[in-house]
Amino acid sequence: MSAAAQPASAMGKGMRSFLRMDFWSVVMAASLALIAVLLAWPIVQVLMLGFIDPATEKFTLANYGKVLTHPYYLGALKNTVIVGVGGMVGACLLGIPLAYFVARYVIWGRTLIATLAVLALVSPPFIGAYAWVMILGNNGWLTQLLKSWGIAVPTIYGIHGIVLVFSLKFFPFVYLMTESAIRNINRSYEEAAHNLGCTPLQRFFKITLPLVFPAASSGAILCFVLSIADFGTPSIIGRDFRTLSTIAYNQYTSEMGGPPTMAVSISMLMIVISMLAVALQRYLINKRSYAGSMTNLIAPREVSGLKGALAHALCYGIVFLATLPIAVVIYTSFLQTSGPVFTGGFGLNSYARVVKEVPDVIGNTFLFALIAVALITIAGSLISYIIVRRGTAMSGFLDSVLMVPYVVPGVVMAIGFLLVFNTGVFDLVGTATIIVLILFIRRLPYGVRATSSVLRQIKPSIEEAAVSLGASPAKAFLKVTVPLMMPGLIAGAMMSFITAINELSSTLLLYTARTATMPVRIYSAVLDGEFGVAAALSTILLVSSGLCVFVVFRFSQSKEGAFV
Repeated sequence: MSAAAQPASAMGKGMRSFLRMDFWSVVMAASLALIAVLLAWPIVQVLMLGFIDPATEKFTLANYGKVLTHPYYLGALKNTVIVGVGGMVGACLLGIPLAYFVARYVIWGRTLIATLAVLALVSPPFIGAYAWVMILGNNGWLTQLLKSWGIAVPTIYGIHGIVLVFSLKFFPFVYLMTESAIRNINRSYEEAAHNLGCTPLQRFFKITLPLVFPAASSGAILCFVLSIADFGTPSIIGRDFRTLSTIAYNQYTSEMGGPPTMAVSISMLMIVISMLAVALQRYLINKRSYAGSMTNLIAPREVSGLKGALAHALCYGIVFLATLPIAVVIYTSFLQTSGPVFTGGFGLNSYARVVKEVPDVIGNTFLFALIAVALITIAGSLISYIIVRRGTAMSGFLDSVLMVPYVVPGVVMAIGFLLVFNTGVFDLVGTATIIVLILFIRRLPYGVRATSSVLRQIKPSIEEAAVSLGASPAKAFLKVTVPLMMPGLIAGAMMSFITAINELSSTLLLYTARTATMPVRIYSAVLDGEFGVAAALSTILLVSSGLCVFVVFRFSQSKEGAFV
């Protein structure tokens, strides 16, 4: 070999060695850049714009001062906290008793109960709101039935309707988390309380509930955050009841001619409320230890007679109310219509109208979601590997940052995207790309969480053996780790797909006539009184979500646990 060839060969080996040693560092850098551009940048833009005077374009605190002092905004803030707390409390009142009875007693059809709860969870809240309009609206079938019997009931419209929809929609978070925690309680704690003379009710409140507080409070905080962030439900059934999410949307649309300073100020207030709620929950958990040995567990016991009948009635009554909107939507979609009017009998008119008038929204919904899910699957698998395998401060930071999409409302992210991606080479406003990107970043945590749980069960020695045999880190990951992660990848992809096709709050600000999706079209159809079209499109979404739930149950080891 010539003298010139030797340095070149050494340089090539050195470069290959650098690439081999630094593959995951490159992935880490790319992940941080991705988070910075699609998550941090939009949120920072929203934060900064809130401090800008729209007239002088100078720094000011007047925008936030107005939000915190003007009666209009204070009223919306109060309403937001009320529906958030109301939805959270309602979800706990439904979810905790259901979890207790299912965990402690042999309830027939436990799997069915869990499946129905998950179906209620994955169906979008605005569909539940629309269905309850069909049930308890001014002309709802239950309203009319009770009126014919001389019974006057309040309609679904207003704060009580919003709280009802949120309670029935989000209680599965509390149920699924709490039920698992109750099953893992050491029986000796409750036996000791029993020996000391505590009644069953006292044991529940003094022993059981405190032990499952971390799980129950985690579900409760999710309910609170999602309730205050939801836009569709208060917009459909709130009428004059305004929340921060609805006025943020209204402010943005009214400030189209200038910088949306008030809209972003309201949006930041929503983020602060969510973060304060999460911080409060963590503070309460950290005040004491809740660890148990997870041994000597209580086995579910048989229940019969009146007590058994009441236990089954409670469990099935809760999931019946939660899934009633799904049944109503599907039933309504097959009613005969003439334009927007139901004419009696059954038919496929609504589906025919969908195929004829809005076939593009169906294609857009699935196409955007599939592209986003493909990106989530690739990025999620790489990021989850960094979080699980690279025990560094930076990987821990990345894991924490990926919690942000859970607490940032969709309206806030949409406004941030509109501020960032509207100039030069980043001008994506009005394109399908901006919708795909916001679906990607908002649903990425689902993919990361699902794959991380599976990856933690895979021994690192398997990958290390592949590397020791000469495979590069990238090749070992693709050939060894990815096949082993496949159940988690599929479960994460399905969860991401379910939430992506049902996304409304962010896409409502970003869509155009060419990029409208099914949730957007359902929302506009409900507002226009086109209930047949809304029901048909909603049924398509519900069936698609149900099929994804089946796939998750098929591939996820924890089944319903994959949804929380």
